[in-house]
Amino acid sequence: MSLLLVLNFMTDLSFIDWCVCAAYLAVVFGLAVRSARGQQDNEDYFLGGRNMNWFVVGVSMFATSFSSISFLGLPQRGAYQDFSFYLTILFIPFVITPILWWIFVPMFVRLKVSSGYEYLGRRFGLPAQKIGSGLYCIYAIGWMGTMLYAVALTLQTVMGLNEAQYFLALIGIGAFATIYTVMGGLKAVIWTDVLQAVVLGGAIISVMFLAVSRIVGGWSAFWSIASQHNKFQMFHLNANLLAPENFTGRNTVFTAAAYGLFMYLPGYAVSQNMIQRYVCTGTLAGGRRMVVLSAAINTVLGFLFLLVGTALFAFYSQPGGVGLPAAGLAIAKEDQILPYFVSTQLPGVGLVGLILAGLFAAAMSTIDSGINGVTSVIVYDWLSGRKLPLRIGRILTSVLGIVVIGAAILVPVLGDTVFEIITVIAGTSLGMLLAIYLLGMFMPHVNLPGVLTGLAVGLICLALVWILTDVPKWWFGAFTIFPTFIVGAIASLFFPKPPESALENTLLRGQKEQKI
Repeated sequence: MSLLLVLNFMTDLSFIDWCVCAAYLAVVFGLAVRSARGQQDNEDYFLGGRNMNWFVVGVSMFATSFSSISFLGLPQRGAYQDFSFYLTILFIPFVITPILWWIFVPMFVRLKVSSGYEYLGRRFGLPAQKIGSGLYCIYAIGWMGTMLYAVALTLQTVMGLNEAQYFLALIGIGAFATIYTVMGGLKAVIWTDVLQAVVLGGAIISVMFLAVSRIVGGWSAFWSIASQHNKFQMFHLNANLLAPENFTGRNTVFTAAAYGLFMYLPGYAVSQNMIQRYVCTGTLAGGRRMVVLSAAINTVLGFLFLLVGTALFAFYSQPGGVGLPAAGLAIAKEDQILPYFVSTQLPGVGLVGLILAGLFAAAMSTIDSGINGVTSVIVYDWLSGRKLPLRIGRILTSVLGIVVIGAAILVPVLGDTVFEIITVIAGTSLGMLLAIYLLGMFMPHVNLPGVLTGLAVGLICLALVWILTDVPKWWFGAFTIFPTFIVGAIASLFFPKPPESALENTLLRGQKEQKI
C-alpha cells in the first residue's frame, strides 16, 4: 500500500504507467499469498521443502544477483564507456560457475545444510559457525540497505521527489518486500524473483527495440555509430603488465578480474541467500543445473543491458542528435540515462511504468532474498532452528525488514557513491568468509585458533590499506582473502591438529561424489 502512495506522488506518470506498476505489485502480492499455502515448518519456510524445481530456482538466482545497481549501471557503462565491464560478467559462466559446480555446490548438498555456516560448525566448531553467520549478516544487511538507498535515490532524482517523498519511497519499497517475504518465505522469494526476472528482461528488450527505432537508419546505423566510437571494445591493458594503470583503471582486464574474484565469487560461493538455492532443489544434479542456467541468463541479459546503453549513445550521437545528456545538467548522474531516455523519448506508452517496475524488481529481488537469508541463519545458527515454531521465523523476518530500512538510511556514511559502499561491505565481510571456507576445505591441519588469528590479521590488513593507501576499493577483497588464508594456515601449525571427526566429509580432497 505504501508503494502505491509513493507512485501517487509521481504526477508525471501516465494512466497506463500507473496501471503497469499497480498490476506488477498486485501480481507480486498474489504470488506471496499463494506461496504461503501448506507451509508447516522451517524447512518449508526457509528451504522450500527442498523440492523446488531447478529451472525456477535458477531464474531466481539470476534475479537475486542482478541488483538495482546493475539495472542502472550497465546501461550507463554502455552509453558513457564501452563493453569492458562485460569481461567481469563473463567471469560468472567461465570462472565462477565451474568453481561452484566442482567445489561448493557438492559440499553443501552432500552435507544437507540448512544454513551454509553449519559447514564451519562441523569443521571448526560452533564459534566459527557464529562468526561466519555474523559476517554474512553484516554483508547482507549492508548490501540490502545499499540497494534500497540506490533505488530511492534514483526515484528522487528522476521523479523530482522532495525529502519527505524520498523517505516514503525508501520505506515503501522496503516494507512491501518485507511483507511478501514474511508471508511466503523462500517459495515467495523464488517465485516473485522469477516474475521480476521476466519484468527485467521485458523492460530492457522493449527499450532496446524502441531506442533503435528512433535512430535514423535503424540497426545498420546503430552498429555503424557504435563501431566508429569503439563502443564494443572489451580489453584495456597496458603492454607493461606491471603498469599502475592496469590495476587502478576502472576498465582494465585486471580490474575485471578483481571484480570477478574478490566480489562476485565470494557472493556466489558463501552467502546464505545463494546457498539456500543450491540445496532447495534437494539434489546435486538440480543444484548444478540451476547454477549453469543462472550463469547463462546473466551472460545474455548482461549483454543486452550493455547493448541498450550503446543504443542510447547511438541515438544521442546520430547526425542531428543533441549528444549524451551531461551529468549535473540534464541528469543528476550518468546512471540516470536509462530512465531519462524513457521518460523524455517514450512517454505515455506504459514504458515508464515498466522501467519503474523493473527498477522495483531489481531492488526487491535483492532485498527479499537477503531478508530471508539473514533470518534463516539467525534461526539455524543462533536459535537451534528446527525446534522453533514457524511464527518465530515470520516475526524475525519482519524485524529484519525494519533493520534493512534503517540500514538504507545510514549506509551513505560509508562512501560517496553506491559503488564505494558496496565494495567496502563486500570486501570487508565476504572476503574473510571465503578465506575461512577455503582453509576448511583445502587445509586439513587448520584449526579454530589458526582461523581466528587469520581473521584478525585480515582485518588489520584491510584497515591499514583503507587508511594509509589509495588502493581502489575493488581490490579490498584481496587484502582480506589472502592474509586470512595465509596467516590462518601458518598459525594453525602452532596449535593442536583438529580431531578426525571434524575432517569427516568436510575436506574437498579425497571426497567421492555422491549421487544425491
